[in-house]
Amino acid sequence: MTIRCSPRTASSWCLLGVIWALALPAHPAASDTGSGPGAPRPAASLLYASGTQVQPRSGAPALPDVSALSWVVGDATTGEVLAAHDAHRALPPASTLKTLFALTVLPVLPADTRHTVTNRELQGIGAGSSLVGVQEGHTYQVSDLWRGVFLNSGNDAVHVLAAINGGVPSTVRQMQAKAHDLGALDTHVVSPDGYDADGQVSSAYDLAVFGRAGLQNADFRRYCGTVESRFPADGAASFEIANTNRLLTGRDGVAAYPGLIGIKNGYTTNAGNTLVAAARHSGRTLIVTVMNPQRHRGHDVYEEARSLLDWGFTAAGRVTPVGSLLPERPAVSRSGPTAVPTAAAAAPDWPARAVLAGTVGLAVGAVVALALWLRGRRSARG
Repeated sequence: MTIRCSPRTASSWCLLGVIWALALPAHPAASDTGSGPGAPRPAASLLYASGTQVQPRSGAPALPDVSALSWVVGDATTGEVLAAHDAHRALPPASTLKTLFALTVLPVLPADTRHTVTNRELQGIGAGSSLVGVQEGHTYQVSDLWRGVFLNSGNDAVHVLAAINGGVPSTVRQMQAKAHDLGALDTHVVSPDGYDADGQVSSAYDLAVFGRAGLQNADFRRYCGTVESRFPADGAASFEIANTNRLLTGRDGVAAYPGLIGIKNGYTTNAGNTLVAAARHSGRTLIVTVMNPQRHRGHDVYEEARSLLDWGFTAAGRVTPVGSLLPERPAVSRSGPTAVPTAAAAAPDWPARAVLAGTVGLAVGAVVALALWLRGRRSARG
């Protein structure tokens, strides 16, 4: 018996091979993106490009004139970034880095813990630092110290809390790890209080990530939104402290922003004025970061944040997001854990699969055709 393989037969087998290959799942690594410092960033995000990034749709308002070196406007609930300018530019953060300090230490120190301050714990505070007035030998509750951090931006309170947490070096390492876990890869921590230090940087993107994460912690949210409080002094005495975030308090020539939740402001010589602020209006919570306005007027950091919040509440639903504040989610590939942006599911890579399908299909067809041809020759000889 002779079995012949016609060109039509071979083509049919090739077609069957293509169909079979297309039915295969995409290779797990096809949509993976590396993670960690220096790793490639998600190509879909515009936040890694320089300059102002916004994708307006019909009816979107024009962006305000903002002089800050870097800024971000994001939705605190969804994590969508509505617009940004040089979002990943590494800059000194000043006291806005205290947001990361609080995210790291708040969950592990019970608020009612009492601690007597030693002289050693007040050493190493930078000259000219903002202080709340922590005194050696005085016993404070942890909650008192947190109010000193959030309201007065007290570096003395930060150092004492860091000491309770195991010391400044240990706290710095924990802060760095926390930043990495949140996907905030622009941040390098040297001092827990945000005081100017060589190599200490963050970015508008990272600070927005920290602020968004902080809003999910009830203690953080309560402290950052407190306008006034009392701080312990000698004996049973106490003195009033007020939040230095003027957009929250409406003091010193700055009008309070309606619906402002708070968060954190900062200033150092190298950083200039910095601010992370969140506000809620009509069921939507927005978060903005403003780093180092260049007009160098005293209130610009607040007024530029105000204009960005106003824009964001009007633009929401009228712009296409340019990125996300959500951390990358882990994905498993044959080479081990990698990372995929949370907002971008690992969709099938159809162009790559089409090439793979064609190659596999042709190979299958060729093998089948060759087998049939060889079988036909053996039958003819017999």
